[in-house]
Amino acid sequence: MEMLSIEQELKGNAYPGRGIIIGKTPDGTKAVTAYFIMGRSENSRNRIFVEEGQGIRTQAFDESKLTDPSLIIYAPVRVLGNKTIVTNGDQTDTIYEGMDRQLTFEQSLRSREFEPDAPNYTPRISGILHIENGNYNYAMSILKSDNGCPDSCQRFTFAYNNPAAGEGHFIHTYMHDGDPLPSFEGDPKLVSVCDDMDAFTDLLWNNLNEDNKVSLFVRYINLENGTYKTKIVNKNNFGFFIAVLLYAIVMGSGFNNWWLFLITIVLIVNEK
Repeated sequence: MEMLSIEQELKGNAYPGRGIIIGKTPDGTKAVTAYFIMGRSENSRNRIFVEEGQGIRTQAFDESKLTDPSLIIYAPVRVLGNKTIVTNGDQTDTIYEGMDRQLTFEQSLRSREFEPDAPNYTPRISGILHIENGNYNYAMSILKSDNGCPDSCQRFTFAYNNPAAGEGHFIHTYMHDGDPLPSFEGDPKLVSVCDDMDAFTDLLWNNLNEDNKVSLFVRYINLENGTYKTKIVNKNNFGFFIAVLLYAIVMGSGFNNWWLFLITIVLIVNEK
């Protein structure tokens, strides 16, 4: 399979929807996963990622604008022992509960189908990372309609044992923007990943469509001891709005409070 540029895959697609990347760093020491969400409607864009335990959940940025939480408020990431679960919906809980009862990843998803958001019937995409005694494998899944027909659910699971260093796989919900939105087709795409977590986070965030991107989660897991580092980027940012408010206050009062002016500038730069 040809290795694709994740930069070009994101830059060249205004609306891949929600996406999962899983792989291994080039130095072979860390597992990598990333999950992003995008939105076209006000309801979909009105979200942020927040940490919850060892995982994350989505949350309304402005509760007063939340109209339908059913498919947009969920826990995309949960951790069960040495397994990290990443999905685009509440099937995270289905997988967690199923595997806690000794079902496999694939068996756990048998009770689920694509999302009931006609006419798109958004695919449910899922991933799981398993790290044990320095060994690492991962799997990805997609549950989707039969070319937009909700009468049939197509189920595909892709397993990657002892993945190669520097390689990852990328799966997303939609092929591209459209009405209705066309579901992802084919195998997860082979892409490269970085040793540098900050650089990889910036690469992903900076190449997602500026109008449609909402939030990004990135995690690097040490294969030797299981420790991890997480980065979250939200387009909706409380700190940024506070900084802008402070800036407006300072500018309105002149430059007498020069120290407040400097703090405000630093806040704006950092929050962006």
